[in-house]
Amino acid sequence: MLDLSRFLDRHPEPAALVGPDGQAVPLPLEAFRVLVAVAAAMREGKAITVAPIDQLLTTQEAADFLGISRPTLVKLLESGEMPFERPGAGRHRRVRLQDLLRYRDRRRVERRAALDTLAREAVEDGLYDATADYTAALKAARKRSSQGG
Repeated sequence: MLDLSRFLDRHPEPAALVGPDGQAVPLPLEAFRVLVAVAAAMREGKAITVAPIDQLLTTQEAADFLGISRPTLVKLLESGEMPFERPGAGRHRRVRLQDLLRYRDRRRVERRAALDTLAREAVEDGLYDATADYTAALKAARKRSSQGG
């Protein structure tokens, strides 16, 4: 995998697939970019899944993808946070991969904004200064304690 990754790094232009008979077929730019991204992720030890964006997942698969429990996912679906389908008038829900990706990305943006707000408020309120003062006082107390005083 490392050899492939190095080769792709050295040759940034789209390549061609060569069959066992020597026949070459140009690799479309988008497919080449996917190959580069997959090779880089595998080099870093990441798991790779290639799936159609409109793939339907079970609620358990969707919950596993998001790292939440199935009951929590069902609550999200029922509250309208994420669309779902019931194929063929069945009672089982299915979630499209593209909807999961949108939800995940939206939640990331919301979390980042909330963390930015909290950090800004902590700076404005001087909480980082208070933490530094607390840490210094704690170190001094430990030093006095270790010296028997």
